[in-house]
Amino acid sequence: MATLKSSSDRNSGAVPEVQNGEDFKVQVFSSSSELLEKLHDKWSGKQKPYPAMYSSIFGGIILDPEMMVIPIDDHMVHRGHGVFDTAIILDGFIYELDVHLARFLRSASKAKITSPFSQSTLRSILIQLAAASQCRKGTLRYWLSAGPGDFLLSPAGCPAPAFYAVVIDEDFFQCKEGVKVITSTIPMKSPLFAAMKNVNYLPNVLSKMEAEEKGAFASIWVDDKGHIAEGPNVNVAFITPEKELVLPFFDNILGGCTAMRLLELAPKLVEQGHLKSVKTANLTMEEAKGASEMMYVGSTLPILPIIVWDEKPIGDGNVGKLTMELSDLLWEDMVAGPETQRVPVPYA
Repeated sequence: MATLKSSSDRNSGAVPEVQNGEDFKVQVFSSSSELLEKLHDKWSGKQKPYPAMYSSIFGGIILDPEMMVIPIDDHMVHRGHGVFDTAIILDGFIYELDVHLARFLRSASKAKITSPFSQSTLRSILIQLAAASQCRKGTLRYWLSAGPGDFLLSPAGCPAPAFYAVVIDEDFFQCKEGVKVITSTIPMKSPLFAAMKNVNYLPNVLSKMEAEEKGAFASIWVDDKGHIAEGPNVNVAFITPEKELVLPFFDNILGGCTAMRLLELAPKLVEQGHLKSVKTANLTMEEAKGASEMMYVGSTLPILPIIVWDEKPIGDGNVGKLTMELSDLLWEDMVAGPETQRVPVPYA
């Protein structure tokens, strides 16, 4: 079984280090009760970062973190044959659930995974999961997999696809401090895989790690034609010196739901005379680095100002006024937007 682990678990030294491999003794669990006791000891007295999980394998919602596992022969685990998506839980509402679900199923179709449930049933499961979790601020993440069955390449031996979802209790807030970024040297995904939100995120992980190793927050991908693409798991946007809001075309990258919502809300600033226009376009590196303001756009941010790129300031090197106005628009939409954007969670 593959199991969910919190950061505290990863740093707890759960796997002892030994100088001589021959001295390392592997414990053998002779019964499920013995294994459950070990898992219980591991979680005893710790805060539960994952208050609830759904598994179609179990056919229900799990509240015990000890049992939040997926089969190791699931093709998502050993072949990466799975897709995922996410949504925000804020003040007891799920933000942009329907648009994320629609993208989720588009990704599944591209990955040739058939959902075991209709979109309306998936929606109902996720709302019930959020309610069972009692979490009022966090993230809701969910996966569709080719399912468990064997360790072969083809999913032909998998009896049925699997659906998993988990609620993560985490704090997030409106970002008001700027960050540094670099241009990634890690090759970006091809358009087919970049536009499909699949679980093969190794390029994204390496791109993020590359930035952290250089003292930056994250990175920017540039495509093979020299156009700005995206960040490792976020979109990127720019304010030009002419006060135009520009996002790169979504043809060869993931169409971020938050970025799409930003394009819907930003014309309000045009009406107020703060922005000249809102558009998507190809941007060269030179054009992008000549922007007055720059930002990441993503679900949990929703806007993260970027003030330095490759050790050179963007604009005057400070968080831009228009960046924060756009952030305010999105944050207000998350907190008090229309019913079409915010689904109330029916907590018990």
